[in-house]
Amino acid sequence: MKWGSTAVTARALRRFGMSLAIAGALATTGCATGPDRNAKDPLEPMNRKIFTFNDTLDTYVAKPVAQFYVDYTPSPFRTAVSNFFSNLGDFSNFANNLLQLKITDATQDLMRIAMNSLFGIGGLIDIASPAGLPKHHQDFGLTLGHYGMPSGPYLVLPLLGPSSFRDSTTWLVDWRVNPVSYADAGIRWPLYGVNFVSARADLIGATDLLSAAALDKYAFVRDAYTQRRQYLLTGGGASSLPDYGDEGASAGRRAASRPAQRRSAAPTPRGVASRPPARGRPAQPQVPRTPAFRRRRHPRPRLTPKLSLPCRAVLAALHRRVPARATSATSNHRLTRAYACARA
Repeated sequence: MKWGSTAVTARALRRFGMSLAIAGALATTGCATGPDRNAKDPLEPMNRKIFTFNDTLDTYVAKPVAQFYVDYTPSPFRTAVSNFFSNLGDFSNFANNLLQLKITDATQDLMRIAMNSLFGIGGLIDIASPAGLPKHHQDFGLTLGHYGMPSGPYLVLPLLGPSSFRDSTTWLVDWRVNPVSYADAGIRWPLYGVNFVSARADLIGATDLLSAAALDKYAFVRDAYTQRRQYLLTGGGASSLPDYGDEGASAGRRAASRPAQRRSAAPTPRGVASRPPARGRPAQPQVPRTPAFRRRRHPRPRLTPKLSLPCRAVLAALHRRVPARATSATSNHRLTRAYACARA
């Protein structure tokens, strides 16, 4: 009897603890209320706590490691590492563009992979971009959005950062098409670590600007992420800047809307006649006249000024009194005054 009561008590305590855990989770993930509530971020209290955890981990772990990587590695090495992982990312771009039936973009991604892998030493050198093959940014979340799936509420994932319910499924395709995922564990995880450090090193300047400019880092990152994802989804077609009514922007729009004939004409090239057209006749293009020979311009000889009789007498007297190799300051001063008198 005593044993049975102990078991019942333990079961009751376990249920009570489970209910407290569920109540705490529901309280943490409760919808944000108030006038500043964002309709696309109903999980803001939970997201803010995860964001604070990620930001603290980034400040004390990720950023110092990335700063050490930047300080003690040469810039060409960092560029080669970034190009290598960018070339691996083109596999995901190719697969998602193919799923979205974007044949042109998928062909460009495949050509980028082939060109950078063969001629760029395994992707260490980016040859495709200077050759005119653009870099695309696609993932499985954008593929789902391409076919009409909404993004869902905004979500902050531990260690991974901002995301959404739709974008959290990105790893389903991107992880499978990444060649690194098929390597051995001894090679795969070090490559993942180097990729993380390289990507974090590329964002050091952006995080410094964010810390200095943003009043609410969480809201700034959330809005920037959602706008960036919308831009990638629509291709930039619906991402026009709002009209704030400032004079500079309106003046720029008015100047852009003027017809071409009202704009200032280009300056006349050198050697082309700039005669105005006669009335009633269309303007005829003037052929530049090329001279048959070019006159050589010789420097004009310096004319010796006519010296007056007193000045000539002074110069003659000074030349008689001063030796040819005299370098004293008094002699030079006397000669200077004499020449000044002669030119006066």
